[in-house]
Formats: sequence, C-alpha cells, structure tokens
Amino acid sequence: MRIDTPEHSVQSHREMLDHVESLLQKLELPYRILRLSGGDMSFTAALCYDFEVYSLAQQRWLEVSSTSNFDTYQANRLQCRYRRAEDKKVTLCHTLNGSALALPRIMAALLENNQSPEGIILPQALRPYFGSDRIM
Repeated sequence: MRIDTPEHSVQSHREMLDHVESLLQKLELPYRILRLSGGDMSFTAALCYDFEVYSLAQQRWLEVSSTSNFDTYQANRLQCRYRRAEDKKVTLCHTLNGSALALPRIMAALLENNQSPEGIILPQALRPYFGSDRIM
C-alpha cells in the first residue's frame, strides 16, 4: 500500500506499473498489461491495471500482478488526511495498492516458456543466483 497526495498519485501509480513491468522484462517472459474497465474492477478502485503472463500449459493468460489507484476511497474510510503546505487546507490522501509478482505463476511461466532439449534456459537476470544458464 502506498499513501500519496492527490497531485502525485497518478505519477506514483505509473512508477508502480513501471516497476512490475521491469521485473517481467528482466525475467524475459511474454506478458501483457490490461487496463481494467469499470465493470471489471472493484467498486473502490479509480484505476486498475493487471499484468498477465502466458501459460503454455493452460493456453491462456494468467494474472501475475495488479496495481490500483483508489483515489480518496480508502483514505476517506481511514480518515487519512494531510495539511497542504500552501494553504493549510486539510485534504484526503490518495491510496494505491500493488502486488509485485505472484510467485507460483511466475515459476510456472518460467518453466513452461523456457524449456529446451538441454533443460530449462534461465533468463539472464537469474543466472547469477543459479550459477548456471540452465536447470537440467
């Protein structure tokens, strides 16, 4: 969860999106980003994006992360406010939520999408942790 000012919450949400996207790029997985419509998101969210990776085994896209800007909805219920420096007005904060990556689905996607006759080819970013370029 992130708490921010109304003036900065859109930029903060963009930073959250960029962070998740950079993780998926480093893992070299096929992914897509979906901006959810009003009917697909929770009534509390003002803006929500889902990240999905492709599952070869299931032949469908699976959600691995989600980021949402809740605007003032959660802050209002929490009575989370701040005093603006310029005019001393008490203003509701904005709240944002995001998950990094759903590990079981990421692991499955790594195994499914990187199979070769020589084993599972590891993305460059993971090789230092395994001491090898593949899992036999």
